[in-house]
Amino acid sequence: MKKSLKWWQTSQVYQIYPKSFLDTTGSGTGDLNGITARLDYLKTLGVGAVWMTPVYPSPMVDNGYDIADYTAIDPSYGTMEDMERLIAEAKKRGIRIVMDLVYNHSSDQHPWFLASKKDRTNPKADWYVWRDAKPDGSAPTNWRSIFGGSAWTWCEERQQYYLHTFAPQQPDLNWANPDVRQALYDAANFWLDKGVGGFRIDAIVYIKKPEFKDGQPDSNDGLVDIHAMEANTTGILDYLHEFKENVFDGHDIFTVGEANGVPAEDLDKWVGDNGVFDMLFEFSHMDVQFLGGAEVWCHAKPWPLTALKKALTASQTATANNGWYPIFFENHDQPRCINHFLPEGADRDLAAKGMATVLMTLRGTPFIYEGQEIGMANVAWGSIECYNDLSSHNQYRRALAEGHTEAAALHSVHRFSRDNARTPMQWTRGTHSGFTTGLPWLPVEHDRTYTVENEAENADSVLSYYRRLAKQRAEIECLTAGDYTELLTADESIYAFRRTLGAEATVTLVNFTAETASYDADLVRGMNRLVDSYPTDAQADEEPGILRPFEAVVYTTVATLAQPFQEQ
Repeated sequence: MKKSLKWWQTSQVYQIYPKSFLDTTGSGTGDLNGITARLDYLKTLGVGAVWMTPVYPSPMVDNGYDIADYTAIDPSYGTMEDMERLIAEAKKRGIRIVMDLVYNHSSDQHPWFLASKKDRTNPKADWYVWRDAKPDGSAPTNWRSIFGGSAWTWCEERQQYYLHTFAPQQPDLNWANPDVRQALYDAANFWLDKGVGGFRIDAIVYIKKPEFKDGQPDSNDGLVDIHAMEANTTGILDYLHEFKENVFDGHDIFTVGEANGVPAEDLDKWVGDNGVFDMLFEFSHMDVQFLGGAEVWCHAKPWPLTALKKALTASQTATANNGWYPIFFENHDQPRCINHFLPEGADRDLAAKGMATVLMTLRGTPFIYEGQEIGMANVAWGSIECYNDLSSHNQYRRALAEGHTEAAALHSVHRFSRDNARTPMQWTRGTHSGFTTGLPWLPVEHDRTYTVENEAENADSVLSYYRRLAKQRAEIECLTAGDYTELLTADESIYAFRRTLGAEATVTLVNFTAETASYDADLVRGMNRLVDSYPTDAQADEEPGILRPFEAVVYTTVATLAQPFQEQ
């Protein structure tokens, strides 16, 4: 029973944070040629597309998400010729390059904003969101930006405030102006003409501005979270359908929107036959510790496994017959998954393999973040001054303002800092783990056990496990095209689900605890054990029904077992 799937539904997407991937110049920051140099490595993971975070010219206030030119390459990453070479070399290997579009805002150094802020009558005066002060001179609304503080900044030249959902150096573009929309469409089409294979669209839920009015303060700073006031405003999908018609339609690409706050029941409006994107990053499973509230790190709460399972199943169900799901547990804005989803003290290898098992056997397209495939972990630097991430500093200050101690505030940074995902990729056992011959822009993790060089030599490593899962996913059709059914829904130790396609079936079981867990062996009776996350010399021969601490297993009705990818 065959199901017709597109190229991006049957392979993995690998997300690269270029600044931290591989430095070929000794500058201490990664570059485009470093990505080109590792394309063969990515192929061994079954990668069909590489999504890069922004490589455009930028002052780097927010590490490239403050863009000063949408159709050029920042010199720190290389040249346009380097970019064209990367696209061409990736294509030779069956890999597409996917660009990050940051279209809610630009840098305050973008020529558009420099013109807009001059006065209220110039040709680009209405390209950003400007408002007069309140009669007392204060900001137009009491909205708090995502990075903390007022979402409005005063401009002396115009004698007005401008809106910034994120940092003051990231002014929001005015999507209500058709000239702005056309300029953004033209920039996206510029990259399609270069041969890119798709787009990830950043922070897209904020582009349609609501009525500018105060909200109920949610903290002692007198401000209200802008996400609660501005996200997913009525009419946003009108803009996005126009975006699709002017850019996406007619191209063999995929699109994935970042849409924090879009509930599972609304996914059919965003993806699928009547939607605007092929896939949508929504964060219900990533935010279980915030219980539906704002992502204030010091407010994080313990969560039961059933909350994670419920969120994942809701997204699987919502895209079962319409649209497609991007499976992810890490990205450049999130902590490492082994620290995020597993209890403190979990065996690092087993934790990484357990998350890999879920990632690679759910229905959808797996998104692997750089270093996830070797089990990279969070860092815990001793002072807030060690952190580069703008958001980490704002979260730290907010925790102190709410009365938390410096130690408690730093602990929350250790748990959730975006720098956890941004430390340099670990390639070799050598100096700076082979990332650079210079001084790395962020410190490299101390534990050099978790490097590509080490793990490629070990058949039981996390990397070898990812390669084996990628090979099996490619060979067993129900792992890509099969239906999803959650099993053991009330169990607080085991996440279990079945994939089925005709006579083919798999059952995934992952123990998220440090204790032995049991389940009904009839769930897998008569099936072959395809995967066991424990090392080869500790593989269990006992009958199904027991999972050891942090153990992950996959059973299948398919008789032929796959072999792992080999380095090319």
